[in-house]
Amino acid sequence: MRVPHTMSRMGDVLAGFHAAWEFESDSVLIRYERGMRTPKLLAALGERRIPLTALAGVTLTPGRRGTVVLHAEPRPGADPLMEAAAGQLKDGCDPYRLVLPAEREVLAEYYADELRSRLTADAGPADRFLVPAPDVPLSFKAYDAKASFDGRAVRFRWFWTGASSAKWKAGDQSFAVSELSGVEWRSPEVFEGHLRLVRGETAPVPADQDPATVVFGLGYGSVHESLPFAAAVLAAVRTRGPAAAVAATGPRRDPADIAERIRHLGELHRAGLVTDEEFSVKKAELLSEL
Repeated sequence: MRVPHTMSRMGDVLAGFHAAWEFESDSVLIRYERGMRTPKLLAALGERRIPLTALAGVTLTPGRRGTVVLHAEPRPGADPLMEAAAGQLKDGCDPYRLVLPAEREVLAEYYADELRSRLTADAGPADRFLVPAPDVPLSFKAYDAKASFDGRAVRFRWFWTGASSAKWKAGDQSFAVSELSGVEWRSPEVFEGHLRLVRGETAPVPADQDPATVVFGLGYGSVHESLPFAAAVLAAVRTRGPAAAVAATGPRRDPADIAERIRHLGELHRAGLVTDEEFSVKKAELLSEL
C-alpha cells in the first residue's frame, strides 16, 4: 500500500523559471535566481519566507508557450511589498508566481492541493503584516533626489539638476517614521511615477512641488529599488514602536557640494524664482552646514 506523501517532511523543492519554492510545514521559502533573465525585482528580493497564514489561496493555470503557473494569493494586508505595490506589478514581477514547464503540471497540482489543504478557510484581510519587510538600510536615486531609509527616518537629498525650485527652497528633508501615516508608490513604469510620504491628513500637492515626494523618470526610481524601499517604510510605519529621535543636525557637508548648491541658488535668485530674503536665508543655512 502506497503511503501518501505530505509536506510535513521538510525541504521538498519545486523549481521553476527564475525561482524555486521550498515547502515547509508552516511556510514556503521562495528563492529567486540572480541570472541575467530574472526580473530585477525578484533578483533584488533574493529570498522570502511566506508563512502559510499569509496566504488566502493557491491556483494553477495554463501559462504561455507550454508552461503552467502556480500562483499563491497573499491575504490583503499580509505582505508590505504587495500592499505598497497596490496592484501595479506586472505578472513577470509578481513574487508569488512560479512558472513551470507544462510537463510538470501534475507535480505542480499536487503541491497546489497540499497547500490548499493547509490554508485557513475563508481567510480574510490580515490585521498585521505577516511577511517580513525588506531589510534596511535602503536607498535609491529618483529623478530629483537621493532617497535613503535607515529604519528610523526617510531622508531626501535633492539633486540640483532635477529638483524643482519649490523643493530646492525647502531644503533637504528628513521624516521620522513617527511623523508618517503611510506611503504612496506609483510605479515608475507609468506616467508620473513617484514615492510620496503620507503625513496625516495633509492634502497632497503635485509630486514635483511636494517636499515629501520624490519623482521617478526614465532610469530613476526603478521598481526593483523603489518598491522594496516603499515596502520597508510602510512596514515601519504600521509596526512602529516608540521612535528613536532623529538628530536635528546631520554630518558636515562636503564644501564643494555646498558651493555647488549656493551657485544653483544664485541661479534661481537671478531668474527671479527666489526672493532676496529667501536667497539670504537659504545661503546662510547652507553656509552653517560647513
